[in-house]
Amino acid sequence: MKEYKVGIIGFGTVGAGVAENLLANAEVISKRTGVRIVLHKIADLDITTDRGVSIPDGVLTTDANEVINSCDIVVELVGGTTVAKKFILEALNKGKSVVTANKALLSHHGEELFAAAEKSGADLCYEASVAGGIPIIKSIREGLVANRIERIYGIMNGTCNYILTRMEREGSNFAPVLADAQKLGYAEANPSLDIDGFDTAHKTSILASLAYGKWFYQEDVYVEGIRDLELSDLSYADELGYRIKLLGIIKNNNGAVEMRVHPTLIPKTALLAGISDVFNGVVVDGDTVGQTLFYGRGAGRKATASAVVADITDAALNYAHDCRQRVPNFKDGEQFKKVNAIEDCISRFYLRLQVKDTPGVIAAITQILAERGINISSLIQHENQTGTANSVALVILTHPVKERNMRAALSELGVLSVNSSPVKLLRIEDL
Repeated sequence: MKEYKVGIIGFGTVGAGVAENLLANAEVISKRTGVRIVLHKIADLDITTDRGVSIPDGVLTTDANEVINSCDIVVELVGGTTVAKKFILEALNKGKSVVTANKALLSHHGEELFAAAEKSGADLCYEASVAGGIPIIKSIREGLVANRIERIYGIMNGTCNYILTRMEREGSNFAPVLADAQKLGYAEANPSLDIDGFDTAHKTSILASLAYGKWFYQEDVYVEGIRDLELSDLSYADELGYRIKLLGIIKNNNGAVEMRVHPTLIPKTALLAGISDVFNGVVVDGDTVGQTLFYGRGAGRKATASAVVADITDAALNYAHDCRQRVPNFKDGEQFKKVNAIEDCISRFYLRLQVKDTPGVIAAITQILAERGINISSLIQHENQTGTANSVALVILTHPVKERNMRAALSELGVLSVNSSPVKLLRIEDL
């Protein structure tokens, strides 16, 4: 039985999970695959802190070069976009296959890294970079290879999904739910990467690159987070038959790629609407298979370790059968020459305005929208219980329209708002 040495650079939460899995399940993997995977080295600056896993003598080191030079497969779990990039390039240039969970690095430097892998003939595996333990990368690369990917919708950040679930379920405001998420370890002390949408944007650019065979970057993705969502918006969405989720959205619009991340109203009947708490879900629409749903834990020590070890196993099998680069990366993207700006995207919209409860307000709003070619599909104005001319919330859902038209109408609609309340705009996907 062929044996392959694995080295891990980065012994944090995920690194410890990968080590634990390899040590516990090495025999199971060998029986299933016919190759033996040996945990040979783990490099980290801190090799004294207890990670809750017993590591054999001689495995731990503070020198990452020991991993790169002595192992067949290098696992990068350092994170970040500087030293991690250096380690990966050094390993690839030596012909070592690399496994990474580093979504930010791939989103910013993927093209350079995959070019290095192709030049050396080594594998660069990255299943754990998107949606944790959900095998979405392998599914798109291999399971759906016979499909043209039309659309992808993803709930890909457990922190945001947890916050939105709690807000809707308990009627709680954003700030206290975020504080609870931080206490429970679901949100970082600085939660910006998650709640402002950039973590989801990294993953969105990776999936778009995979789906369309051409590298895209996080900067190509339009991003809005959930920081400014109000409880009233979730309540109105619920009343109208929708839930609000932070979605990564990817679409093929006749060769123009659309990539956006923002809070989105989706019908309660949609598959993604039922995914709650810290779980992730990705819907992929293929021209042949139709709609497929992938669901599971999107983060955490064990879920992410599962994806990393699956990649390690793939890399070892490719070594064993002399078929590295078996699945080519990003070879079919010439037709995707354009990334649609958000202004060119077409959506239905949710609008919430705070207006005076006086005659003629609705007529003025509908006239502004009509002048921009925006048709109303639904409107809510609850009865003013005070009997006075106080301000009331007016909620409008529209038919599909280009975002450019909607933005042109917003400034005029803002004039009608009272109490300095800006118009709240959210997008709708009917899935």
